Amino acid sequence: MLVGSNPEEAHPVIGMQLRAAVERGCRLIVVDPRDIGLAAQADIHLKLRPGTNVAFANGMVNVILKEGLFDEQFVRNRTEGSRVLAATVEDYTPARVADICGIDQRDLVAAAKMYASAGAAAIVYCLGVTEHSTGTDGVMALSNIAMLTGNLGRPGGGVNPLRGQNNVQGACDMGAGPDDLPGYQKIADPEAVRRFERAWGTSLPRGRGLKATECFPAMVEGRVRGLFLFGEDPVRTDPDTHHVIRALEALEFLVVDDLFLTETAKYADVVLPGRSYAEKEGTFTNTERRVQRVRKAVEGPAGARLDTDIFTEVMNRMGCAQPHLDAAALMDEIASVTPSYGGMSHARLDGDEVAGRGLQWPCPHADHPGTPILHVSEFAQGVGSFSTPDYLPSAELPDGEYPLVMMTGRVLAQYNARAMTGRTEGLDEISGSSFIELNEVDAEARGIADGDRVSVASRRGRIETTARVSRKTNPGQTWMPFHFQDGNSNWLTIAALDRVSKAPEYKVCAVQVEKAGDASGAGGEGESDGLSGADDGMEE
Repeated sequence: MLVGSNPEEAHPVIGMQLRAAVERGCRLIVVDPRDIGLAAQADIHLKLRPGTNVAFANGMVNVILKEGLFDEQFVRNRTEGSRVLAATVEDYTPARVADICGIDQRDLVAAAKMYASAGAAAIVYCLGVTEHSTGTDGVMALSNIAMLTGNLGRPGGGVNPLRGQNNVQGACDMGAGPDDLPGYQKIADPEAVRRFERAWGTSLPRGRGLKATECFPAMVEGRVRGLFLFGEDPVRTDPDTHHVIRALEALEFLVVDDLFLTETAKYADVVLPGRSYAEKEGTFTNTERRVQRVRKAVEGPAGARLDTDIFTEVMNRMGCAQPHLDAAALMDEIASVTPSYGGMSHARLDGDEVAGRGLQWPCPHADHPGTPILHVSEFAQGVGSFSTPDYLPSAELPDGEYPLVMMTGRVLAQYNARAMTGRTEGLDEISGSSFIELNEVDAEARGIADGDRVSVASRRGRIETTARVSRKTNPGQTWMPFHFQDGNSNWLTIAALDRVSKAPEYKVCAVQVEKAGDASGAGGEGESDGLSGADDGMEE
């Protein structure tokens, strides 16, 4: 069951594998507001209304319980809270969910029966689930479906997030979250903090930090006065671009470490030239927790330094003495303080035993083979606890002034803010400029034909782009890629954040679309011509 993900374009390696699985006979349920490529191969396509993932998932649970399709033994032995879950989803009948989601209730029932009756069923999801103001609830609601049917800790099952970049998992593992030390050891745990203090010979703060999206309002308020930013271009890729620029301009000092002079780097006091993945040694950890070696392939340009060397130099100049360690020595340190990585080293990853396929954490000691499947016999906290999220509408819904919903996403030929793909010969010939997908009903009502230039406005700004008219989205819904600076959708998106993850609601904002030249002026002082500079940047 593929939910809120278009892997053939956004994650093409896994997308190819999923298509191959379908061609071998795997049944496929697609849950997505658009007619993505894999929808044509799906047994069922639930083309639900954007922002209604929680209602959909609760409806699935309702059907599974009513039809008696849950795994009674798994629920009894390995979970808690099933009665509260049943009470929560009692009102999410197929008829009600069909009304909320804009789908046929018969398809919902068929999807629930198909998933729950399978010998093994995997849920694969991505940003179409998480990039909502209720994104965490969406993930937890999907987890209920898997746990209720015993599809955790089983080959071919699981709730599987597709990571947006090749080492997102590794960054999280290394403590990129504001609550975490490496290996998800919590800052709130005094003993964990003391272990790191002993290992590093220093004292550490005990307070929670800020998540990335929390930093921007803190900059405006003066609570964050300096920023060191590397490998990211928020002026291109974060929601509500005007808000991002105001925040950066409020800083007293901004350092950007990157490969190119990005849109964000233009606001920096200091720009440091970084190195690309092909100019480094180290490891990447992918979406299945597989730690893989990365080897230097080419020499970098003169003056470009490793991120680790830059960080070490800054630490030394700030009075925190640090030796310059090579990548292998850094991996050894990671293993010494991170139990889930305890059995890993460059020597082992390069050896004949695992060369070419890596090791999956947890891998606690040098003789451990790694862990292909989590939760086989028990969950990390013993039993799994069902979540009970209720459906809440998106933060900004269509109205008379802004009557259409806009979603955003990726196309196959480009990657995020095009820092590298935008400089790769031939890719722009495949997809090189901004566009908006419009349903033919909405286009006809506005006198818009396929290929027309259109004005798109939200409460935060206005851009111009090109219309692509089809039935790919439902009436009342539009979709834009965020890659292109000639009409960047993030001038329009809303900075509404999920209460837990603080992920922005990229997937739902209210817009109006008019033929270029007919625009009425909505968008107010937040207007932008969407032509703010070259196509630089790194990540969404």
